[in-house]
Amino acid sequence: MGNFSYSIITKDGKEKKGNLEAESKEKAMAQLKAEGNTVLKIQTGSALNKDISFGGRKKVKSKDLSVFCRQFNSLLVAGVGVVPALGMLSDQTENKNLQVAIKNVRDNVEKGDTLATAMKKESVFPPILVNMMDAGEASGNLEMSLQRMSEHFEKDTKVKGMLKKAMIYPAILMTVAIGVLVLMVVVVLPKFSSMFEDMDGKMPGLTVALLNLSDFIRHYWYFIILIIVALVIAFKMYKKSPEGARKLAQINLKLPVFGVLTTKTACARFTRTFSTMIASGMPMLEAMDITANTMDNVLYKETLQDTKVQIQRGVSLAQPLKKSGLFPPLVVHMVSIGEETGNLEEMLNNCAKYYDEEVELATQQVMALLEPMIIIVLAGIVCLILGAIYGPMVTMYNTMGSM
Repeated sequence: MGNFSYSIITKDGKEKKGNLEAESKEKAMAQLKAEGNTVLKIQTGSALNKDISFGGRKKVKSKDLSVFCRQFNSLLVAGVGVVPALGMLSDQTENKNLQVAIKNVRDNVEKGDTLATAMKKESVFPPILVNMMDAGEASGNLEMSLQRMSEHFEKDTKVKGMLKKAMIYPAILMTVAIGVLVLMVVVVLPKFSSMFEDMDGKMPGLTVALLNLSDFIRHYWYFIILIIVALVIAFKMYKKSPEGARKLAQINLKLPVFGVLTTKTACARFTRTFSTMIASGMPMLEAMDITANTMDNVLYKETLQDTKVQIQRGVSLAQPLKKSGLFPPLVVHMVSIGEETGNLEEMLNNCAKYYDEEVELATQQVMALLEPMIIIVLAGIVCLILGAIYGPMVTMYNTMGSM
């Protein structure tokens, strides 16, 4: 998928600029024309011609989408029409990007678009939500689709929240550790340097090394910052490349503790999303395609895309999942039983509930393991620096005592 920036005249006669993702420039052009637009210019997106917005591309959190779906459902159940409901939601939505998108959806629905078609034009709405709205309108049960999506986004928010919780505390401890190291090396250690210089070559190697490090940081701090920035940029570029994404995904799955957490999180998202799609009456191939695009780990995404191809060839769903080696036996067995009994939706839903609980448990285990490890590392760094400071002093006192 590529990113393309465009300039168009809408069917309402208004000029509009923006970005969209498509497999090729021709398909991007066709998509814009299919919506009744006159294309003035379209080109491959880059850092120079993308729409600039703080935080990168406009996104809406799962929490905001959950609230939107729940409130939309409540209004429809209460007998409020779609257009008035959208108007009410746009007035009370706090997220600015979502607020603008809801207003645009309301305007387009008023002009004759279906709800799903209008939502598809707004990049803040994920494909899973758009397709659920399409299925809900087709079946005449839009309220049920909104309820399912509200529950889906709530669970997704809960899982993401647990993962962030697992990382915030270790990140704070690591920041403190680095801060203490820099403070002691740059501020504390130089205060002892004049005393250490009188000792000539009698200083321990550790002290000499830390003094040299202190001088380098104080005199070439800008160079260190440039190196860090360059490494961050290089890492992000490597991460975006197909080879880099695959390699990092493999490493992520093999990491101690974190690898298990990644696997359980991926299983929870796969089973929950695919179950939601199947429950809406969506065809399995389309449901698998949407589910694949929701996966964060590229290995799982590629596996599910390959699974879609295998299903088209008549292979059962469980076989490619088992062959990939990425899914635990429980997922494979539950899917296999669901296919055999014709109750795939319920099996996937039960599996999703199990892995949601497993993610929560794994997150608690990660926090329990990381906290003492980081504290030990921090204590080790402090002891190392204190040793470098007091080592020469002990040596000097011993020398004076032997005279």
